[in-house]
Amino acid sequence: MTFSFKDIVAWQKAFEFVLMTYKVTANFPEFEKFGLSSQFQRAAVSIVANIAEGYKKLSKADKLRMLNIAQGSLEECRCYIMLSKDLGYVSEETYNTMVYSIEGTSFYLNAYCKGIIENNGLQS
Repeated sequence: MTFSFKDIVAWQKAFEFVLMTYKVTANFPEFEKFGLSSQFQRAAVSIVANIAEGYKKLSKADKLRMLNIAQGSLEECRCYIMLSKDLGYVSEETYNTMVYSIEGTSFYLNAYCKGIIENNGLQS
């Protein structure tokens, strides 16, 4: 049992990814400030925000809907990091580090969803 959304490993992994995203996008070209940088940051923040919001939802369906939105935002970030690499905004090393973080976050987010699906109670 958790006492806060901050106790959820998927949220913790996603939060690390958000911090990484902000650090990486800070080095993007200035003309991307309101383009790719902004979109990438907003999608990353959406992951943690939706996990947090879903945590307090009472029904499984509501929880899973919020977590599915988080999963969608995570995949959006996967697209943005690929684009960032191909545009030359990030190195191969940074790309690999971020993809590894996406994969880890995805693993824990999927496990959290599975736990909710298999849990017959309404606990978070």
